[in-house]
Amino acid sequence: MADISRYELVVIGSGPAGEKAATTAASLGHRVALIEKDAYVGGASTNTGTLPSKTFRETSVALSGWKTRNLYGVEVDLSLHRKATIQEFLYHEEAVKSEERSRVRQVLEHWKVDCIQGLASFADPHTLNVTTSTGVIQVAGDFILLATGSSPVHPAMFPFESSLIHDSDEILGIQCLPETMAVVGAGVIGSEYACTFAALGVETHLIDGRDTLMSFLDKEISTGLTLELERLGIKFHRPVKVTGCTIQENGRVKLICDPGPDLEVDQVLVAAGRCSNVEKLNLAVAGVTPGARGLITVDATYRTAVPHIYAAGDIIGFPALAATSAEQGRIAVHHAFGQSCELKLASVLPTGIYTIPEVSMIGETEEALKGKNIPFVTGHGYYQQTVRGQIIGDRTGFLKLIFTDDAEMKLLGAHCMGEIASEVIHIGLLAMVTGAGRELFEASCFNYPTLGDLYKLATFDAVNKRQKS
Repeated sequence: MADISRYELVVIGSGPAGEKAATTAASLGHRVALIEKDAYVGGASTNTGTLPSKTFRETSVALSGWKTRNLYGVEVDLSLHRKATIQEFLYHEEAVKSEERSRVRQVLEHWKVDCIQGLASFADPHTLNVTTSTGVIQVAGDFILLATGSSPVHPAMFPFESSLIHDSDEILGIQCLPETMAVVGAGVIGSEYACTFAALGVETHLIDGRDTLMSFLDKEISTGLTLELERLGIKFHRPVKVTGCTIQENGRVKLICDPGPDLEVDQVLVAAGRCSNVEKLNLAVAGVTPGARGLITVDATYRTAVPHIYAAGDIIGFPALAATSAEQGRIAVHHAFGQSCELKLASVLPTGIYTIPEVSMIGETEEALKGKNIPFVTGHGYYQQTVRGQIIGDRTGFLKLIFTDDAEMKLLGAHCMGEIASEVIHIGLLAMVTGAGRELFEASCFNYPTLGDLYKLATFDAVNKRQKS
C-alpha cells in the first residue's frame, strides 16, 4: 500500500455538514481532505433529498395551478401535463441540482480542499482506508469529522427490489406518473411527497399509524394542514399499520392494512424514517459506538467519545436539517482547532415543512406551554386579512403568535401555515433570538402589500385578548 497522506482534518461526506466543516478548516489555514463515496458532491441534501424534493414540489405547484386556485378567471388544465414523463417534470430539478453540485465543487476547490472519491473505513483511530476506483489508499487526520448522512429505512415487509416500491432517495427516479400511489408514513418526508404527487393529479393515499398529523406541530397547524391536504385530494388512512405488501399478477401493489380495508395501488413510497450511514465505517476500530439506527452520540461541540473524532449532520440525528447540519460542521471545526470554544448552535431553530401549503414554526407550541403551566396569550393574523394574501389567493393561511401573558408580551413561539410560510417565520425567528415581542412588531413598518403585516395583525389580536381578559 502506498504512503499515508496526512492532513490536519479529514472529513467524510460532502453534504452541508461536511462541506462547511472542510471549507471552514481550510479557511483557517489547515490542510484538509474531504472523502466522498459518490460521484457527485453535495450529499443527500443536494442529490436525493432536500433540494430535489423541494424543486419538484415547486414544479408541481406551478404546473398544477395550485397557486392560482383562488384567482378568478385563471385556470390551469392539468390534463395537458398528465401524459408527461417524470423526466419532463424534473427538468428544472436537474438544472438546480447541477448548479448546486457545481457550487459545492467550486467552493472546495477555492479553499484548496483535497477531494477524494472513495469509500472510507477506519484502519485505526487516526487512519482511514479509502477504496477508490483504482485501489485502496490510506489517509490520516489529526482530527476526523464524520458527516456521512443517513439513508431511508427499508422495512423487511416491502419488496424494494421491485420497480413499484420506492424509498425517498430514489422516488424521483420513477419513469412516469402513476394513476394511484400510497405513501406509507405521514411524517415530514411522506407528507411532502404526498402533497407533490396529489397536486399533479395522482390519486394519493397517506397511511400512518398515528391519529394526528405530525403531532410535534402546534395543534391548530396540524389540524389546518390536515384539512388542506384533504382539500388537495389526499386520502388519509389512520391510525393504520401496513402489515404486508405483495406485487399482484395485474402489476399493481397490494397493501395489507390493520385495521382494513386493504389497499391496491400502482406504486408505493415507503417513508419509514432514516438511519445513519455508519455500517461501512468500521467504527469499532476507532472506538466509536453507534446507538439505535446508527446514531452517533456527541457533546455540545459535536465531539464523540473519542476526543479527536467529531460528527455532524444527519449522522447524529435530530434536528437533521441542512441548515443546522452546516452550522454543526462549522462549530465542530472551530472547537477542534481552538478558534472559539464558546461557539454554539443557535438557541432558536426554525422548522420548515414543504407540504402544500407550507408550514413552519419556531419556539413553543400552545400544547407544550399548557403542559409546563406557563401562562401565555395567542394572537392570529390571517392571510385573507392582508392585501398580499388576497392578491396571491391564499384564503386559509394564517400566522399564530404565542406571547408571555404579561405587560412585556415577549414572543414564545410562532406558527405559520400558507404560502411561503418558511420565509414568513423568519421575522418571528429574529424576534425570539433578540428576546423581543409585542413592542418590536407594533413599532415595525412592513412593506405594503406584504405578508409581514401578519405580525402586526397577530400582535394586535393578542393585545386585544389581554385587554378583554
